[in-house]
Amino acid sequence: MKENSTFQYDKRDSQSTIVYPIASEKFDYAAYQEYDASLAERQQAFLKADSGILVYRRVRADGVFYDKCQNMKESLELQLGALQKSLEYQADIANFLEPWYGIGYIAGCFGGTYEFPAGQAPVVKPMFHTIADLLAVDPKPIAQTPMGRHILEMTEYFMDKTKGRVPVSMTDIQAPVNMLSYLLPITDLFMEVYDDPEGLAEASMLVADLLAEFLEKQRSIIGDALAAPGHGFASSRILKGIGLSDDNSIMVSEEDYRDCFQCADEKLGDRFGGLVFHSCGNWEKKIPMVKKMNGIIMADGAFTQQTDPSPNTPEIFRDAFTNSGIILNARAVGPDAEETFSRLYQKGMKLIAVTYCETAEEQTRLYRKLHEMETRE
Repeated sequence: MKENSTFQYDKRDSQSTIVYPIASEKFDYAAYQEYDASLAERQQAFLKADSGILVYRRVRADGVFYDKCQNMKESLELQLGALQKSLEYQADIANFLEPWYGIGYIAGCFGGTYEFPAGQAPVVKPMFHTIADLLAVDPKPIAQTPMGRHILEMTEYFMDKTKGRVPVSMTDIQAPVNMLSYLLPITDLFMEVYDDPEGLAEASMLVADLLAEFLEKQRSIIGDALAAPGHGFASSRILKGIGLSDDNSIMVSEEDYRDCFQCADEKLGDRFGGLVFHSCGNWEKKIPMVKKMNGIIMADGAFTQQTDPSPNTPEIFRDAFTNSGIILNARAVGPDAEETFSRLYQKGMKLIAVTYCETAEEQTRLYRKLHEMETRE
């Protein structure tokens, strides 16, 4: 293995970039608007084509997805700093803002609250041990909970300061199987797959409906500035769909997932312009399941060990997604990135190559190499 190609477990965020906060009144919105608009034609051509590559250099400011989410002014200024930093890296998709405030906000519907460990992201403690106990509760809408109100206020603050001049996504969206794991301990949740699959399917649809109602409110605040599919995906006003973090799906059989969770995923995809699937880790064995989901338009995976300690095999995804019409959002960090993307791409694939090159020079070199791959037979 090449030097520095292992997962950086000693870092709080192995994919963060050093940025400096910029006050909203000092950010050059006109320059960023011009940059964002200059990328539109390539994105539109990519969506119409049968194959091709788009390059996205995600710039994540350390702290935004941790404790600094508590202060919306600080979060916005760090993210504006990230947008400014992103201009140094050649890419086909602009970075975007995200009103991020944790991933466990569904717990508020059932009386749960956030806890903030020092320097970390907010967490929630599961409140139930059976699906029957969960279904016995009359949940509040997310917008009426402290977490939901904070997210909406944060979204309004971002939009008030930026006036829709830069792309903004909805908050981090978790698939029903993930949301339920914040309400039940994961071991109890998986026991319910066998003990109460019908109740689990009902609960999946319940949390999906609560989520959809909330996202409609957030989407209406963002308006035409909406960047999709959101959070960990390359996102823009031109790209579509709803990005679901579906990490727990890799621990459920295809049959059980279809019976308990998939319909709720598909309902969200239908309501928000297409289903976009993400799972951390190696989900090669779930590719057939994902490809058969109704409305699937994009999927995300990690492909180098510096990106994820259990990365996916490029050739398996290449062969599975070629000529499928499904866009693959592929993340690769470190010295193996060029080789990894070369193994991953062939004619007939629609690939978004997500890079994390440390320097602008490295990014430009990789950007050119990636687009040269489009021309090879």
